[in-house]
Amino acid sequence: MSALFEPLALRNLTIPNRAWMSPMCQYSAAVEGPEQGVPTDWHLTHLGSRAVGGAGLVMTEATAVSPEGRISPADLGLWNERQQEAFGRITRFLTEHGAVPGVQLAHAGRKASTDRTWRGGGPVGPEEHGWQPVAPSAIPFDEGHPVPHELGEEDIRRLVGDFAAAARRALAAGFKVAEVHGAHGYLIHQFLSPFSNHRTDAYGGSFENRARLALEVVDAVRAEWPEELPVFFRVSATDWLSENPEDPREGWTADDTVRLAKELLSHGVDLLDVSSGGNAPRARIATGPGYQVPFAARVRAETDLRASTVGLVTEPRQAEEIVASGQADAVMLGRALLRDPYWPNRAARELGAAGHWPDQYHRAV
Repeated sequence: MSALFEPLALRNLTIPNRAWMSPMCQYSAAVEGPEQGVPTDWHLTHLGSRAVGGAGLVMTEATAVSPEGRISPADLGLWNERQQEAFGRITRFLTEHGAVPGVQLAHAGRKASTDRTWRGGGPVGPEEHGWQPVAPSAIPFDEGHPVPHELGEEDIRRLVGDFAAAARRALAAGFKVAEVHGAHGYLIHQFLSPFSNHRTDAYGGSFENRARLALEVVDAVRAEWPEELPVFFRVSATDWLSENPEDPREGWTADDTVRLAKELLSHGVDLLDVSSGGNAPRARIATGPGYQVPFAARVRAETDLRASTVGLVTEPRQAEEIVASGQADAVMLGRALLRDPYWPNRAARELGAAGHWPDQYHRAV
């Protein structure tokens, strides 16, 4: 029996296997007008093909809770009913083909208002449908990036409400998993890390203060999400600054992640989606096959919270070993699924497990 293809029960939801699709931005929504932020046929095909390919959980790209929360003007959103309606078409297709639909609720903070990656990903201004980003502190992400507006406490209360409203719309659209995006240098991560959070009020300074927004958002989402369905939280386990003794910059650490995981568990989070980096430009990251697995393994070993891992997991037997050894409860697949939408079904065959091929494809199985 393959550990990778064992179902995983979270609350009353059972995910059919542990090979999951990681959120990956497509930068393919309309940038203006009534279709702004609305999923298109591209998103239906992109996400739907991974359900057909056997992924147990299919997670949307970072989906903004407000217009200024988008990474780029071409990102998806869930701040209005037109977006909710279009997502409903996608969740129905994913469910019909055996996958659990998940949504990643996000706010980009100071990394917002940037161009599509294939056009360089640099900041864009109003002439290209851009806007002024917001952040915990008025510190640009990098050279050449604009100074963000520092959020006041009233702004923060409004932002928490945006996450709650987006969660309500996600539920109405048919999603079964809600993930709060607290990683990759986006807004919640910016609050968590002393590298980007220089505040002196209740949202800055101590670990407890820097974690306040993350926990308030989780509480707001959990309050809207049914008790029987799970909430995830994606975290960057480290800013990759403490790992480099030559870098004097202070950032978020793996120790902080373990401490946060315990707090998230007590606030109703069911799984920590463990990634890393994204907050400190030019941080030295030691990449390699499965390079982020040890961070998820620490969460699994030192807390009672379940964890997934992501990053350069490319081969079925590699993924099988990660899950079978207890280093992670599931594997999030990113670029591997871009290259091969049928990676999970191919892996099932290689590992001697039952895949989930649609009836229309059985002649080729």
